[in-house]
Amino acid sequence: MFEKLQRAFWKALTPDLIAETVAAPVTAGEALLSADVLSALGGVDNLKSQQRVALTRVRVQLQDAGRLDALALKAAGVPGVMVLAGGTVHLITGL
Repeated sequence: MFEKLQRAFWKALTPDLIAETVAAPVTAGEALLSADVLSALGGVDNLKSQQRVALTRVRVQLQDAGRLDALALKAAGVPGVMVLAGGTVHLITGL
């Protein structure tokens, strides 16, 4: 129940401004994120997919969510991180 409310709140806070697209597998040359952010997420090999879902939000699917370093993400300039079940992570990338 709490997770449902949390997701609804997060979606209301950052409405989808970009049409839904199919998330594609990530290779080193096509990452949407900086090298510091990729490192904090466990490296490019830890990413299953990435998708920009709003002007200020990126949804990332991780192979292993345990490799995520929230402090390193803050240090890399990501002001907000929301970790959901199944290795899905929402990153706030701007204001």
